[in-house]
Amino acid sequence: MIYWLIFMMVIIAGVLLVVYMVTEAFQNNVQYHTFEFNNFPKSFKKLRLFFISDIHRRNIHSSIIKQSLGKVDFVIIGGDLAEQGVPLTRIDENLRKLKMLGPIYFIWGNNDYEIDEAKLFRIFKKYDVKMLRNDVDFLQSKAGEKIAIIGIDDISQEQDDLHKAMAKISEPCFQILLSHNPDITQKMFDFDTISFILSGHTHGGQIRILGYTPYKKGGVYKYSDIIQLVSNGYGTSLFPLRLGAKPEAHIITLK
Repeated sequence: MIYWLIFMMVIIAGVLLVVYMVTEAFQNNVQYHTFEFNNFPKSFKKLRLFFISDIHRRNIHSSIIKQSLGKVDFVIIGGDLAEQGVPLTRIDENLRKLKMLGPIYFIWGNNDYEIDEAKLFRIFKKYDVKMLRNDVDFLQSKAGEKIAIIGIDDISQEQDDLHKAMAKISEPCFQILLSHNPDITQKMFDFDTISFILSGHTHGGQIRILGYTPYKKGGVYKYSDIIQLVSNGYGTSLFPLRLGAKPEAHIITLK
């Protein structure tokens, strides 16, 4: 009898844990960050970004958009907007919501390659999404100062070319690097002119057993004068479960 009770308690505990993990996976958290840099161009005063990565199969909840309206200058999608099996209508709807916040930048993640590029491009054109694929876009103030938004392709697909992107920067300016995979830091020792990096990919480990995971935890990392923000991401891979790595989007102020 005692073994039967123990067995039932284990089963109940397991079910409760799974319910908790599903609940955590579908939370809608917006993290606020402010970063100050000595070399940030004064004429911009500040720059406000909405950053979301690893959406995968999720529908962006309207509460995320509602609390971000009017608080950002533009949107950055840090890769893995989708994956195989995600309906194009869902991708379209998620971009429609994000467009409400401002202009959109997009970089490629490994799972984005599972979607027909031509179909993605049609949706990008509809919402005027600026795709950065080993490329640079410049923001310029009325005073003539510039901020470089550098976006590279996915590392795991061996499509990244940071040298190609950096070669397009002809004069000193504040530089923001967008890389889906946070391991870009292992390749950029020659590019100490970059000040800020945005990444995702790891999902913060997604399921952290007793706090442990082999994947990089979401958070802020510093390398000399470089700051890197690694997001836990918004969606999930394989199973809609999370433990100890809550989903998140970000409102970031640079000044």
